[in-house]
Amino acid sequence: MRTLLYSIALCLFAVSAQAAPKYHAIAMYGTPKYPAEFPHFDYVNADAPKGGTLRRHVIGTFDSLNPFIPRGTPAGGIAYLYDTLTTASQDEPFTQYGLLAEFIEMPEDRSWVIYHLRKEARFADGEPVTADDVVFSFNTLVEKGSPFYSFYYGDVEKVEALDRQRVKFTFKPGDNRELALIVGQLQVLPAHYWKDRDFSRGSLEAPLGSGPYRISSAEPGKRVVYERRADYWGKNLPVNRGQYNFDRITLEYFLDDTVALEAFKAGRYDMRLENIAANWATGYQGPALNRGDYVLETFQHSLPTGMQGFVYNLRRPLFQDRTLRKALAYALDFEWTNQNIFHGQYRRTRSYFQNSELAATGLPSEDELKLLTPLRDKLPPEVFTQAYAPPSSDGSGRPRQNLLTAQKLLQEAGYTVRDNQLYTPDNQPVRFEILIDNPTWERIAMPFARNLRAIGVHTEVRRVDQPQYVERMRNFDFDMVVNVFPQSNSPGNEQRDFWHSSAAGRPDSRNIIGLQDPAIDTLVDAVISARSREALITSTRALDRALQWGYYVIPNWNLDYFRVAYSKHLAHPARNAPYGLPLDAWWDKRSTRDAE
Repeated sequence: MRTLLYSIALCLFAVSAQAAPKYHAIAMYGTPKYPAEFPHFDYVNADAPKGGTLRRHVIGTFDSLNPFIPRGTPAGGIAYLYDTLTTASQDEPFTQYGLLAEFIEMPEDRSWVIYHLRKEARFADGEPVTADDVVFSFNTLVEKGSPFYSFYYGDVEKVEALDRQRVKFTFKPGDNRELALIVGQLQVLPAHYWKDRDFSRGSLEAPLGSGPYRISSAEPGKRVVYERRADYWGKNLPVNRGQYNFDRITLEYFLDDTVALEAFKAGRYDMRLENIAANWATGYQGPALNRGDYVLETFQHSLPTGMQGFVYNLRRPLFQDRTLRKALAYALDFEWTNQNIFHGQYRRTRSYFQNSELAATGLPSEDELKLLTPLRDKLPPEVFTQAYAPPSSDGSGRPRQNLLTAQKLLQEAGYTVRDNQLYTPDNQPVRFEILIDNPTWERIAMPFARNLRAIGVHTEVRRVDQPQYVERMRNFDFDMVVNVFPQSNSPGNEQRDFWHSSAAGRPDSRNIIGLQDPAIDTLVDAVISARSREALITSTRALDRALQWGYYVIPNWNLDYFRVAYSKHLAHPARNAPYGLPLDAWWDKRSTRDAE
């Protein structure tokens, strides 16, 4: 009888499994751009030759080759070692195509997903990638990895290996359409490799993966060298065709960007993504540029630029006062900074989803008001009556009118000034520290601090080395920092890590503001549960308004293009991806070997 019941159960499972469609890719909304038999992504050169070396640079240091744990500083580029179940295209807002997974099985309500692994998938030691490896990877990252993983995958109810090639993720009840896609981003680790190793400890032993590269050498704080695997199992997959073209990728480490720039001009490495406006304007002049040894090129993109700003730590009692946060923003003179430091290259950021249709503009729409009105008593009144814009100035560097506005706001809120020191209504001096780890920010933060002193706010700009900075950030040991909250065209579960109350007290979370606001929590949940692109846009704009009017950051600036300096022997596809800069599609023009 037991055997009969077991057989019936298996048959029922088979019927259920057959009822769910199988896909080669999943789009967050709508259908994938590329059909099942597509040859390659449109933004690559499928005939790019293989060979050569790409030398890049990193500012900072590293002391670990395990990027998954909250210990140490991991080396750059470790993702080259690991394949994921799926991989994203960079010319769609959010679509995942099968990589380790050949097929993706999923019901219409996305309450679970089954990934069917490719039988040919192999780790670098020749062992097959199995469903057990996926289960091991998920459980290990959630239990022993950075706290981010347990939070990010918090709505996964269970993971189980159905057989050697199929792994099933079952999700907790609720609307969370993104989960089926983000579990596909899981980097798969080899269970057999970690069986006799301590995953929770940092190590400089080159780890085993299934990706296109392996580590050939690593010198802590100096360089790490990746070597392309000629036996990489996935090199001919459509999602990989035209990519991973360099035989070797070397990351050279520098402690100072000024030294790094001079090293680039001397030919010590091949490519820089420039993030310093002054460098782009004047730093590349000299004989090497005149000889044509390297090229300066910009690449337009359609990515949300996110929010970069001076970020308040609300865990500090001083910054609990919204009026103070609002007033201090008047001391940042963007117009002067842009002209005198940035050579006029930047635009002022006003949205947490800048450069996208997700950004809130004007007054709330009727659909936004359906989300915002029930929260009216918990949100700033300006959310409903004004369009947000950061303060602007005459660009003189001494924004007198702005500082008078700040003083008036503070005076009306009960702040007083005695002996050039501003005091709170409960007679506490307004003093704080801006923590930075990059000398570039000193020349930006110092004028800001000078303007703050004009209204009685004593501000110290403190620069620390990278290890100390990382540790202090992990433990929220700062008053104010410069931070970037990156965004995609399809925001979802990561918004919890940025803004939700449940992340505020968790070490190493990205809620560095320390936000604990029930209204923000509700709007974050609305973003995650959006069931259409239109609903996502509406809920994201509503969230954006609440964040803007909370004055949690002092917005900085943004660009809608990448600035790249590169050696003349490098080449890139004619068409760039709108939602990224796929450097893995570049190649060495000196290579003559055909694509493998």
